[in-house]
Amino acid sequence: MQGRFHFYEGYSMKEVTFPIRVMYELGIKTLFVSNAAGGMNPKFKIGDLMIITDHINFFPEHPLRGKNFPTGPRFPDMHETYDKKLIQLAADIAYEKKIRVTYGVYIGVQGPTFETPAEYKMYHLFGADAVGMSTVPEVIVAHHCGIRTFGISVITDLGGFDDPVEVSHEEVQEAANATQPFMTEIMREMIIRSEKVESQKTEKFNTDHPTDKWK
Repeated sequence: MQGRFHFYEGYSMKEVTFPIRVMYELGIKTLFVSNAAGGMNPKFKIGDLMIITDHINFFPEHPLRGKNFPTGPRFPDMHETYDKKLIQLAADIAYEKKIRVTYGVYIGVQGPTFETPAEYKMYHLFGADAVGMSTVPEVIVAHHCGIRTFGISVITDLGGFDDPVEVSHEEVQEAANATQPFMTEIMREMIIRSEKVESQKTEKFNTDHPTDKWK
């Protein structure tokens, strides 16, 4: 895939998530997702890579609404939507390659407007560290299909702080393009190593790697 269908473009949730259904039929076992996101965590900087540890679904329509597909249960459990083994693998690779990464919760919203300062603050109070207009519907459907999922956000702008900062689509693209090589490097190495960690048991991922000192 190159790009995705966005809910804010007028597509239905079934259309937004249709590519995931196709991937499932093709036999895909693991899905990597990425996005550009606004950061609300005061520890974040523009250009940070945030490994997604969980998400909040704030879309007005649920991607599993309607007749249940036989790919999963009517009421799927969402305790480990983002695979712990893959998160740990990404953390280890970032540490080895001296790539700064952060960790946090992603909240998916409809868009297409960027968030107001009050909305940034509200989402952060909800428990989110970053906000964007994609990813959550696709991940829900992938999880429903039994596909292991790893997600990463590029923090392209910051909001919810005392000094509001205007943001444009061009600035978001510029920040994403500058950070993309680091994200690609992590994902490429993850693909190489992913089969080796399949049998490892990870009760809780370790995010104590001191990557804050790296860029």
